Amino acid sequence: MLYLITVFLVFFTSAFSEKLYVVERERGNLAVIENEDFTGEIRNLGNLNHSIVKTDGNYSYVISRNGFFSKIDNRSDRIVKKIKPGNSGIGFTFIGNYIAIAHYDPKKVTILTKDLDTFVVIETESRNVGIKAYYPYLVFSLMDKDQIWVLNEKKGFELETIIDNVGKLPFDALISSNRYIVGFFKEKGVGILNLDSFDYKKIKFKSGKEEVVFKIPHFGMWGIVGNKALIPSVGERKAYVVNLSDMKVEKSIKLIGLPVFISVSPDKRYAVVNFSGDMENFISVIDLKDMNVIKDIEAGRRIMHFRFSKDGKKLYISSYFENKVKVLSTESWKIIKEITVPTPSGIFIVR
Repeated sequence: MLYLITVFLVFFTSAFSEKLYVVERERGNLAVIENEDFTGEIRNLGNLNHSIVKTDGNYSYVISRNGFFSKIDNRSDRIVKKIKPGNSGIGFTFIGNYIAIAHYDPKKVTILTKDLDTFVVIETESRNVGIKAYYPYLVFSLMDKDQIWVLNEKKGFELETIIDNVGKLPFDALISSNRYIVGFFKEKGVGILNLDSFDYKKIKFKSGKEEVVFKIPHFGMWGIVGNKALIPSVGERKAYVVNLSDMKVEKSIKLIGLPVFISVSPDKRYAVVNFSGDMENFISVIDLKDMNVIKDIEAGRRIMHFRFSKDGKKLYISSYFENKVKVLSTESWKIIKEITVPTPSGIFIVR
């Protein structure tokens, strides 16, 4: 009986606990937080400014700004393998049994096995951004050529098609249903590639008959709710609600500061926004039923990032200047725990 109880407790803990990897921005480490306690660090991962952590089964993969790419065993929190496929990695995605990395430098896309062995290298002669998977297609944009390339995983990543003259200086993209939506640094609106037909068109944002001009930040900062996107405006204290079907602006939401990230809760009830500049210590909560702000919260000193728990009952935030990760209840929006983490930035759930 004691054995059965022990087995049950181990299963219960592993099944229902939540593990986070939190970027220690100035140290090149990941802090390990489990059951809301700091339990260790994964060290020497490279320059982790704007780094990305993605999880696949029992392993997580980390890309650094200075080109390192690491595989971590989530069970032991140890580096399994660390390689340097480039000098400046900008993003990566999983596709089939492979990992695809987009590089600024050198000008290529690298396809790795999940054991981090090189499968193929695609020379592009351009900085590469917005890398996404729509199986069997791998899609990415070429900043310096104003192109979108589509590769076919089933054909050994053979080039399926090239879309020319997509827009001036593409810099980020997202997948919405069967559409690859790309934004530009030097042109208004977005480009939309249908990944079933390869038809391409450019669309400008409109509200009624009026064209709405606002600079698009990185798509990773958007909050996506079904076919709607909450887009943080650059240089304005507002967010736009955009219908992704026709790119029409349905509403603008007034905010207390200049927004950075917008994230949607798993139950789609709320979105949370953080800010740069004079309101960087605050977050705001948006009720998604009527798309209005219901609460502004002073939550720390320079809120760098935040993440909802998988069940949506908690919000984890990184307070950079306080060296804290804070846990908020999404029922009361009160801080219920603080965890010491040096210079915390990006927060990623790995279990």
